[in-house]
Order: sequence, then structure tokens, then C-alpha cells
Amino acid sequence: MRSAGRSWLLLTGFILFYVIYLLFGALIFSSIERPVEEKLRHDMEVLKREFLNQSCVSAASLDDFLLRVLAANKYGVSVLGNVSVTSNWDLAASMFFANTLVTTIGYGQATPLSDTGKAFSIFYALIGVPFTMLVLTACVQRLLYPLVLAPVSLLQRSGLEPRSATAFHFMLLLFLVVLCFFVAPAAIFTVVEGSWTFLDGIYFCFISLCTIGLGDFVPGMQSGQKYRPLYLGSVMVYLFLGLMMMYLLLRTFHKLSDIHGLTTLLQLPRCEDSDSDEDRDPIVDRGEASQSQTEKAASRPLEPGSQVSYNTISKG
Repeated sequence: MRSAGRSWLLLTGFILFYVIYLLFGALIFSSIERPVEEKLRHDMEVLKREFLNQSCVSAASLDDFLLRVLAANKYGVSVLGNVSVTSNWDLAASMFFANTLVTTIGYGQATPLSDTGKAFSIFYALIGVPFTMLVLTACVQRLLYPLVLAPVSLLQRSGLEPRSATAFHFMLLLFLVVLCFFVAPAAIFTVVEGSWTFLDGIYFCFISLCTIGLGDFVPGMQSGQKYRPLYLGSVMVYLFLGLMMMYLLLRTFHKLSDIHGLTTLLQLPRCEDSDSDEDRDPIVDRGEASQSQTEKAASRPLEPGSQVSYNTISKG
């Protein structure tokens, strides 16, 4: 009874902290962005007034023209003559859209124009999103032993305490993920995109790999960009690998929390309770049904007591 009361108290605390965190973010964003927005709004009003003073176009006609232009721009169609992207729905761009749809990133730079396209997007995502999550989970499961369990076991055999070994491994993995999937790609985007700063590149990588996808920075939209299909294909590969490593990092942090008692303290489900069987039985079978009994035995996991995993690491 006491445990149930503590659990509800923690849940209430989480919800209150979540609301306070949202209010804190709202205050910060409002204080930073609102003055910039007001300045931009003032500049646009001045620009519109100057244009009307120098032309014979009426204010109503200009407003109607701008509304049509903005509506087209919302669907990724620009009236500017220096835009090199001839279509948002060629094969490469369509595949990039499909990739952002099933990975739930959804930049929004191009959206379906027709009702048929919108209906198909719903059906396509209904199947594609869970299947993409399944593929990512299967890939992460394959990487869990060579990138997480084996290194932690090696650190323990070298003399580190279990908690120190898991903490050191997590920090090392975090450093490598940040270096290989944030810093290095941001530098590449800075060179390829031209108008992006290094901070813009870091911002794009973070927004994309967290599947936030605000859409203010989208690769492959610059004028005069060479090899655009190849570039978009490379970005799709980067997004898939990046999402896979982010998922692996989250799984590693969950297991780290188990070792350090954080999940017990907050009364959260332990990682070993949710994936103990998953770590031992791969989602994608390693052998064909027609393999010999010896090959099946070789591919079958070891007994729980003899297999190195976070579940067997002492918490001492």
C-alpha cells in the first residue's frame, strides 16, 4: 500500500514537473523569439508600404497575390526564378518524403497536394511507421552485444567496478555518437548547403535524429545543388543510421539506470524486465529452417548464466 502511494506521488510529481518545464520553455522562447518576430513584422510592413508607393498595384490585389504565393509555398512550390528544384515529387524527392514520413521526422517542406495523396499518406504511414520501428529494433538488437554488452564486460575484466564500467562505457558511447552523428555531419552540411552555419548543421542533426522535424532546415533545397538525388539518398542513409544509434543510446542509458538504481528509485520498469527475452532471441532469425541441427545449436544463444549481459552485472 505504501509502495502504491509512493508510485502515485512520483507520477504526480512527474506531471507537475512536465507542466512547469513546458511553462519554463514557453517563457524562454517567448522572450527570445517575440522581439525578433515583431521586428520582422515591422520590416515587412515597411517593405509592403514602399512597394505600394512605387507601383500602381492596390493593397487588396497585393494581399491576394501574397496569400496565393504563401499557400503555394506551404506545399513546397515557389514562385522565385532562382530556385533550382524543379519538382518536389521526382523520384529522389518522393523517396525522401516517404523516408521522413515513415521515420516520423516529417519536415513538412513538401506535403501531398491532392486528397488521394493525403489518403495514401495515411495508409502508407500506418504500415510504414511500425515496420520502420521493427527494423530499427532488429538492428539495435544486433548491435547491442558488440557495442554495449561486450565492451562493458571487457571493462569489468580490466579491473573496473560494474558501476564505473557502465558509466564509462555510456560516456564513451555518447561521445562517439555526438562526434559521428552530430559534429561530423554538421560540418559536411555546412560545406554542402553553403548557406548553413555550423550551428545550423548541429541544429538540423538534433531536430532530425530526435524526430522533431521542424522543417526550417531541409537538405537538398539550395539553388544550383549538384547530384541532388545522390545527396538526398545519402541523407536518408544518415537519418536511418542516426535514428538507430539514438535508439541504441537510449537503450544503453536505460540499462545504465538499472545498474545505478535509478529505475528502482523512480519506480520505473527495469530494462531487463522488458527485453531479457529480446536480448536472447533475435527478432530476425539467424538461420534458415532447413539448416542442420548442429548449425541451429551453434546459433542458439547460451544459457542466461553464461551469456554476458547487463542483467548479469553485479550492482555492487
